[in-house]
Amino acid sequence: MKLVRGAAGRGAVGAALAALVLSAGAVSCSQGGGGGGSEEPKMTPAAAVAKAAKNTEEITSLHYRMTGTVPGTGKVRAEAEMSMKPLAMTMNMTAPDKGADGKVEIRLVDNVMYIDGGAEAAKEMDGKHWLKFDMAAMGADKGLNTDQFGQANQNPAQESTFLTSSKKVKKVGTETVGGAKTTHYTGTLTLDDLRDSLKGKDKATRDQQEKSLEAYEKMGATTIDMDMWIDGADHTKQFRMRSDTDEGRLDTTITFLDLNKPVTVTAPPAKDTVDLAEMMKEADQS
Repeated sequence: MKLVRGAAGRGAVGAALAALVLSAGAVSCSQGGGGGGSEEPKMTPAAAVAKAAKNTEEITSLHYRMTGTVPGTGKVRAEAEMSMKPLAMTMNMTAPDKGADGKVEIRLVDNVMYIDGGAEAAKEMDGKHWLKFDMAAMGADKGLNTDQFGQANQNPAQESTFLTSSKKVKKVGTETVGGAKTTHYTGTLTLDDLRDSLKGKDKATRDQQEKSLEAYEKMGATTIDMDMWIDGADHTKQFRMRSDTDEGRLDTTITFLDLNKPVTVTAPPAKDTVDLAEMMKEADQS
């Protein structure tokens, strides 16, 4: 079975993992409902962005959409729902540049990630559609780098809080996003700005944001242009990140469609699943 070389190493699965790395940061900014503009009288752009970041602490779940271009992958479009406690996620992603091999579904439940690469992946997995990644069962001693998979437990809204690290945040104006009136802000920041912003934060937040920093460093990004749209409830409705990297242009937009609504994720049927840890164990014994 050409599992790792085929289904897990290329096409939709590889694109999905790359998207998870880039679109996911841990818990912070969220989308809210809301009518009027988000900027209170006399509130500076920096203060408005900081308030939206602070409001993320109440988030329990997210429904979001991501579109754009990911270095090394090309165009991507994804829609996902994510619960923070317990941690669970379901994502459907399309990478048009990958052709027939460019659709994938991801589920994260009970600390296990499942990836469905569709019919193309099933051809290399004895007709089964789902690939199971149990991080605890595989472990670093198996010779597999699981850091990339671990990015799936991160909430993409975290990266919207990075705009608070910019030394100069500007107000662009008011715009309607997804039916909500928002105030649009923009700013540019460096990875050094992001690193400095971690000082004084609690360990959990610091650890989570460092994962995002490492992903940008590996790509060779040095500066990031950010746009942030804040709604009338002082929550982030949408944000965009752009950067030139060693692997190509990064330009992704994440729009928050809903928050704090129930999210249910179920594991796929065992009979339609290939367990990577089991397969690797069998390979070691042969």
